[in-house]
Amino acid sequence: MKTVEGCLIIMSGPSGVGKGTIRKALMNDTSLNLAYSISMTTRPKRNGEINGVDYYFVSHEEFEQNIRKDKLLEWAEFVGNKYGTPAREVERLRALGKNVILEIEVNGAKQVIDKFKDDQKLITIFIIPPSLEELENRIRARSTESNEVIEKRLNKARNEMKLKKHYQYIILNDDPNRAALEIANIIKNH
Repeated sequence: MKTVEGCLIIMSGPSGVGKGTIRKALMNDTSLNLAYSISMTTRPKRNGEINGVDYYFVSHEEFEQNIRKDKLLEWAEFVGNKYGTPAREVERLRALGKNVILEIEVNGAKQVIDKFKDDQKLITIFIIPPSLEELENRIRARSTESNEVIEKRLNKARNEMKLKKHYQYIILNDDPNRAALEIANIIKNH
């Protein structure tokens, strides 16, 4: 019996919107048959992050090598660090019938959407905050970055919000559990 290829689920939104919290809630729903695609990054680990769980933390040289060898589905640079999605793992998980979640920023999402635009199993979701003020509060509450980096993230967020029209679904994250339930229903109905 042949395994049916799983869906490719892109979940994007501005930094601090709660993508990770929503993803973790979704991963607890075993009926969704989800697998999380772990991104590769050159940024330093934050407290509590684990290599191979939260990200694959690599050097700039290793990241560049992956770009040259076309081993990334997408990649982007932000605040001096690079982020990307290893292609082989996504292909392997989908071939196993898993629905794969990519939690990526909008430039990377555009690359994947362009590559998979004819894939009937592509689901694109953009998460929005209740307001930009609330988004700023969330980012500042992390206390992990300088004011300069926070301002860059907020400017980027304002620009990213303009791109939400390119996604199939726009989900308000006023409550992560409610947002996760809404996304779970989208996946089940797809």
